[in-house]
Amino acid sequence: MPIVTIQVTREGTTPGASSTTSEQKAALIKGASELLRDVLNKPMESTFVIIEEVDTDSWGWGGLPVLEYRKKLAAARAARPR
Repeated sequence: MPIVTIQVTREGTTPGASSTTSEQKAALIKGASELLRDVLNKPMESTFVIIEEVDTDSWGWGGLPVLEYRKKLAAARAARPR
């Protein structure tokens, strides 16, 4: 019985979205289940998919909370000569 855990940020995929939509989650569940069926010959009925949404204050990048790191990247891009 395979168990797949997919972690996504709670930011959603479109501007202003605060989370992944039910339709997007359903597509992830279907796609992961089909992948295990096609690659490992695992029946879809015995495949469990867990989707975890992670708040932006619960993960980091480059030694900083992600929102601070993104600000740092934006400032570096803005400072580059064009």
